[in-house]
Amino acid sequence: MKLKALLSVFAGSLLMFAVQAQDMSEDAIANRIKAVGSVHVAGAQAATSSAGPRSGDEVYKSSCAACHGSGVLGAPKFQVAADWAPRLEKGFDAVWQNAIHGINAMPPKGTCGSCSDDEIKLAIEHMIEGI
Repeated sequence: MKLKALLSVFAGSLLMFAVQAQDMSEDAIANRIKAVGSVHVAGAQAATSSAGPRSGDEVYKSSCAACHGSGVLGAPKFQVAADWAPRLEKGFDAVWQNAIHGINAMPPKGTCGSCSDDEIKLAIEHMIEGI
């Protein structure tokens, strides 16, 4: 009796895997892994297309202010010398490379995946201006 139950479970498992294996078309796979939502960062604005590179102020307001405005997760605050000084001791290029590649809780290019490296540089220069 136990052998019949074990064989039934085994056969049922094989049947289940066979049915699932049949639905491996590219469309079926794409449908299973498609995005189910989107992320909205408070304070961030959607990037708009422009004729040329965005200014540091534009990049800051649209992508950086959400974290650097209030210091979220240790982000150095906008034009606060005490927050930026330890980072700038390593040199501006080190800060710039960290912004491009990401550091600690900051993902690469922050929330501005469409920004060029030069636009990131302009945003950093804007955030440290006058300190």
